[in-house]
Amino acid sequence: MKRNDTPPTMDADALRKAIEWAILSRRSVRAFRPTPVPRETVESILDVARFAATGVNIQPWRVHVVTGHTKDRICAAIQRVNEDSALDETCTDEWDYYPREWISPYLERKRSVGWKLYGLLGIEKGDKERMQAQHSRNYQFFDAPVGLFFTIDRVMQQCSLLDYGMFLQNIMIAARAYGLSTCPQAAFMKYHQVIAEQLRLETSEMFVVGMSLGFADASRIENTLVTERAEVGSFTTFYSE
Repeated sequence: MKRNDTPPTMDADALRKAIEWAILSRRSVRAFRPTPVPRETVESILDVARFAATGVNIQPWRVHVVTGHTKDRICAAIQRVNEDSALDETCTDEWDYYPREWISPYLERKRSVGWKLYGLLGIEKGDKERMQAQHSRNYQFFDAPVGLFFTIDRVMQQCSLLDYGMFLQNIMIAARAYGLSTCPQAAFMKYHQVIAEQLRLETSEMFVVGMSLGFADASRIENTLVTERAEVGSFTTFYSE
């Protein structure tokens, strides 16, 4: 399909519903089936995602796709550091993804999704061991067969991260057309140095985020989590004469 192609042969209502379904059905999946995802499918998803809006067409994204033994090797390297408290203390995020000081309503939203997830998993408040075990599943890509790491040239500024967000969203939406699910993972940021060493990244590359890609395991309780979104009226102001 090309950018100037005519719309698919379906009526406008069906087309709208298909697009809305892809957006609304996208959510962070935290348990995947081992079913392989063909490389051609990953390439097709990226081929669509690359048409994300980007300021003056700079296209700041760089994608590193890991599968098989490479993915296992990186996961094992991260896990070794994660389980060694002395080494783990030396690892920090390369840049601030989250605010340094949480305020309302963001703090309440953050806590709500956390406790909903833990509640589904039967993890009680204060059970740090099980919380840590669940968090560590990030570093196995939640068993997804495909892991993606995203980097950006360090010369780029904040506006390029806006472009990057649209690119990432395109990937997650395009994946739905193939029956695939995703989970964007800021958790990998802490181990950006480990990832850079394993992939032999250039020092000019700054880590942005990781992502799991695969077929959701519908039998897992954590995948029943559906987060709430604020209504349009709560964040929108309309102006007219």
